[in-house]
Amino acid sequence: MQFLRRLGRGGDSDQADTAEVVVDQADLDRAEREHELEVLREDQARLDELAQRQLKYAQYAWTPPPQGGERRADDSDESS
Repeated sequence: MQFLRRLGRGGDSDQADTAEVVVDQADLDRAEREHELEVLREDQARLDELAQRQLKYAQYAWTPPPQGGERRADDSDESS
């Protein structure tokens, strides 16, 4: 982005570019946070109460224990 600004202005002042970039970066960060909050609000409005509870407690959901071991059928048979 800074490269394009220098091309448009002739590329004379590097100090002015860095000051402007800092201000633009702060504005971009604020705009990004606002966008993320807006997306979260829309997502929450889209989901009903059941789906919200399922997402909230998903980390506590039961998962079956892993079956089998590391060995697979196509591995060489060492026991024979």
